[in-house]
Amino acid sequence: MNTVVEQMLKKYKLTTYEDYENALKEIVQKLVLLSLWRSKFYEKAAFYGGSALHIFYGLNRFSEDLDFSLIKSNHDFDLDYYLRFVQKELNGFGFSFNFEKKSKSRSTGIDSAFLKGDTIRNFFNLSADELVSKIGVKGKIVRIKLEIDIDPPEGAGYEMKTLLSPIPFQVKLFRPQCLFAGKLHAVLCRNWKNRVKGRDYYDFVWFIGEKIPCDIGYLKTKLIKTGTWSPTEVLTKEKIIKILTDQFKRIDFDMAKNDVRPFIEDQNSLDLWCVDFFIRIANSIDFI
Repeated sequence: MNTVVEQMLKKYKLTTYEDYENALKEIVQKLVLLSLWRSKFYEKAAFYGGSALHIFYGLNRFSEDLDFSLIKSNHDFDLDYYLRFVQKELNGFGFSFNFEKKSKSRSTGIDSAFLKGDTIRNFFNLSADELVSKIGVKGKIVRIKLEIDIDPPEGAGYEMKTLLSPIPFQVKLFRPQCLFAGKLHAVLCRNWKNRVKGRDYYDFVWFIGEKIPCDIGYLKTKLIKTGTWSPTEVLTKEKIIKILTDQFKRIDFDMAKNDVRPFIEDQNSLDLWCVDFFIRIANSIDFI
């Protein structure tokens, strides 16, 4: 095992297959962030979403995807150029992953690719030989999605954060109040048909618990961008709470809990989830 990977692995509690899989994903995610720093990617784009919250801001759940946004809209953005840096970095640390570009069925402002690797082969790089022999994960594939918004709304604020492992490097991220605005937008607008992305609601609770305010101006810009708010209509806290209340009344919270369970350790944190709970805590959101 690469000595740097060995040092990174020491921070994780490793008992079950899920422990190793989550550690593998997060280590690979950090190596991806490092490779993008080497490529000067953060001069053009910023990191956001669940993985950004987990790695840099202390959100206590694992996240599968890496979400980015350009600073300025550019429909000619070449993601493939940066994926070559990612591939080289991962290979250099002994991991075996390939990229699969996601084909678009329609024109969108999102470009994405899947980082895919054989679980057994990559587990060996974590010295998980004994675990593999016990549980048998033959044929299982580890997938990490990289997604970038190439046509983002304007008005976001950014900050630089430093990771010290595997080497010191910096990542440009959305400021926490803009991340909260993005999460509120996801809660209100994410279209999963008959599914509920409980991870959005888990993060929603986390933002409120951390007393992070929401950038209402950026939230309005995002709502306008997706056609769910009129540019001429004033957006107030009272209106947002009303919309959230209506949304909570439509949610199947048992389904939401089941979605987020694989990504958290403390299952008891979900016991309070119900319509009344979410309405009550929504009223404590601060907006700036």
